[in-house]
Amino acid sequence: MSPTQDPLSSQSPPEAGGHRFAGWRNLPRRSRGLSLRTLVILRWMAIVGQSATVAVATAWFHFRLPLWGCLAVIAASVAMNLNATARLRRSDGSAPDGTLTAAHLGFDILQLSALLALTGGLQNPFCLLLVAPVTVAAASLPGRQAALMGLLVLAATVGLFFFSMPLPWQAGTELDLPALYRFGVGLALITGVIFTAAYAWRVAADAEKLELALATTQDVLQREQRLAALGGLAAAAAHELGTPLATIQVVARELLRESSGNAAAAEDAALILQQAERCRDILKQLSQQPEEGEAAFAEVGLKALLEEVVEPHRGFDLAFDVKVRTASGEAAPRVRRLPEVVHGLSTLVENAADFANSRVRVQALVDAGFIEIEVVDDGPGIPPDILPRLGEPYVTSRPQGKARRALAAQIAASVAAAAPGRKGRKGAKAAPVAEKIAPSQGGMGLGFFIARTLLERTGGRVSVGAGDGGPAPQKGQPKGARVAVRWPRPALEAPPS
Repeated sequence: MSPTQDPLSSQSPPEAGGHRFAGWRNLPRRSRGLSLRTLVILRWMAIVGQSATVAVATAWFHFRLPLWGCLAVIAASVAMNLNATARLRRSDGSAPDGTLTAAHLGFDILQLSALLALTGGLQNPFCLLLVAPVTVAAASLPGRQAALMGLLVLAATVGLFFFSMPLPWQAGTELDLPALYRFGVGLALITGVIFTAAYAWRVAADAEKLELALATTQDVLQREQRLAALGGLAAAAAHELGTPLATIQVVARELLRESSGNAAAAEDAALILQQAERCRDILKQLSQQPEEGEAAFAEVGLKALLEEVVEPHRGFDLAFDVKVRTASGEAAPRVRRLPEVVHGLSTLVENAADFANSRVRVQALVDAGFIEIEVVDDGPGIPPDILPRLGEPYVTSRPQGKARRALAAQIAASVAAAAPGRKGRKGAKAAPVAEKIAPSQGGMGLGFFIARTLLERTGGRVSVGAGDGGPAPQKGQPKGARVAVRWPRPALEAPPS
């Protein structure tokens, strides 16, 4: 689904024609195969077993084997393994390779089939070994390659039923089993291949799910530990910043009182005072310990929640579009006003306001099963090198100190404009007034990390992509950034009263 596509209408029925083999193409790619080192070790074990079997059958039981043919087939396997060993010495063979694993297992199936064809075909009890390569493929290869190995064994079984030499037996006797028995052996072999492969596939899938769940749990725990450390840092900052903010407010009030005759300076002083008050409110919220059932956890309308997170960022020459859309036009639901949601969405809106050129859109999409809130800006977008790591601490594309330098230039320009005739100089040019900006968090890369952690703690799923703020200068790619948070509807919607 593209960022500009309506999620409420994006689900269309699958096409009827041209997709007969869609299930085959879409088999899950669960694993990456075996390492070359493992394949070499397994083949050496097979070579030793085959050589020992031929030697015992010939020297101990005196079976009349096509000895040179059997040795040639085993020699082909030895040559294959020597080539793989030489390749292993030239490169690191510890990395899994699905294509290489499929090629080696396919060779093993053909080599074993040739050896069985020389020694009785399906009458040879060692035909059961054809199950082994398919089981390994099912446990370690992607679905399509594992299915291909199964089809190769099926073809080999059919070929061995029709084309094979007689079963070697003691001198002077010949053991010729009826065709019905050989058919039963082949059917049992195919059944065993299907059952063992399916079992190995299922066990590998369950093990992979468990491994993924463990990795996800470890990632969540690590992020929670980082967030706890940041919480202690925030509490310390709330304590330490109280006195400097009080000083800033006192100085700002003095500037506001002394610049009553200068509209530009008075406006700047009022801006400083307003932002200092906002910082004090944020620090107050950080130092509070909310209790169960207080007003912070009350129910609010979805539109009111969006307006609450957008309101602190209005008034900085940016247009904010706040919309709520529902699937069938019914009234927007009431949602729980969770502090994690309020803080997380406020951070996303603040980031969008920092990078936007002129417009930020905050829109909620309500469907029968989910509630999605997206924040879209018309700024430069997220750099491709930052996008894969976005959400990690201290990962940012915002210039360091940009907001502070712009605010300092704005204050300096206002002071210069308030005293144009200082030191008796006339005709001095007034310094250009810097563009007004909304002070940001300074670009440490922690804002999105904290917001994502808090939003996912409430059951939301955060996704980031390109926005739809207009055509970009190059190649017509979408401009801006889009951050969407999707919750299952019961996770965010307030229970009916």
